[in-house]
Amino acid sequence: MSEHKIGLEWKRESERFTYDTYNRDHVVTFGGGARVSVSAAPAYRGNPALVNPEEGLVAALSSCHMLTFLAVAAKKRFIVDRYSDHAVGFLEKNQNGRLAITRVVLHPQVEFSGPPLPNPTEIAELHELAHSGCFIANSVTTEVTIEAGS
Repeated sequence: MSEHKIGLEWKRESERFTYDTYNRDHVVTFGGGARVSVSAAPAYRGNPALVNPEEGLVAALSSCHMLTFLAVAAKKRFIVDRYSDHAVGFLEKNQNGRLAITRVVLHPQVEFSGPPLPNPTEIAELHELAHSGCFIANSVTTEVTIEAGS
């Protein structure tokens, strides 16, 4: 087991504290010292130049899938040269009528070199194993689907 800790800092920058006036920008500090400026999504009066929690969740799902995919591919002795993804998360009402990231679609593009080169069935199996092994996907109720391009 392991623990994963972050620090979060926010300070009011407006004279008044109302929904229309308070600032949404804040800083998240990760365990290794990386500091990331974060805000609310633009639809919720956030700074569009900064990462928002919704994007962070989509990024975590995409990153976890990739890291698990690379581990599975390496253990099966396939050589991955490049991996990219253009993931999309959908903020919509869930079955309880609450706003949630209900689904995320991953669009991974993977380039291999070999030998051996995996065939399409093996690539699909790699993605299936990566999805079932991704602990972020296993931690959320969000439906995650993979529309692989390779």
